[in-house]
Amino acid sequence: YPVFTLKLAAGFKDWLGGDYSYQKASLNIFKRFYFSFFGTMRFETEVGQIWGNGVPYFLLHLPRANQSFAYRTGAFNLMNYQEFAADKYAFLSIEHFFNGFIFNKIPLLRKAKLREVITFKGVYGRLSDANNPNKNPELLQFLRNNEGNSITYTLDSKPYMEASVGVANILKFVRFDVVRRLTYLDNPDVPYMFGVKGMGLRMKVAVEF
Repeated sequence: YPVFTLKLAAGFKDWLGGDYSYQKASLNIFKRFYFSFFGTMRFETEVGQIWGNGVPYFLLHLPRANQSFAYRTGAFNLMNYQEFAADKYAFLSIEHFFNGFIFNKIPLLRKAKLREVITFKGVYGRLSDANNPNKNPELLQFLRNNEGNSITYTLDSKPYMEASVGVANILKFVRFDVVRRLTYLDNPDVPYMFGVKGMGLRMKVAVEF
């Protein structure tokens, strides 16, 4: 059965030491699908919104990013930390395990019991003018690099998306994924691999049954 998670939060200015007034709400839906010999799918989606005026960016929605070489299921593995901010957002993550549907048809790979996996993740959002430091100099400003340029962006123009193809069950517990960043390739500090911008190799160690 699907799992629904509703989260509510609020801040109150001048109450118990609070500096800001805001309200947050998010709804997360998680489900596993079983397709017999075709494998299993992990599906997760979430929508959320933050209400308030002048809410500092660190209290907004900052999509979970990962700049390490370890693959994280619940994060964007080619997104930089605090790269995007939004006060209204929608998130989608799909991870499909083929459980040998392809590799079992190849004799050498069948003997190694390798498992194939593909993923897709995306997030889209908006940042209202009232909470956008770029339009309100009095707000706490986004982080900047050594050149003085902001390293935090909005998602107003298009969603951030990335996809990966991986091989799991290597030596029973190692997984490698080739991850491709699909959008916002012109942002600074986008990872490279083999001269291709927006591509990286990530590893995960886990015991899967």
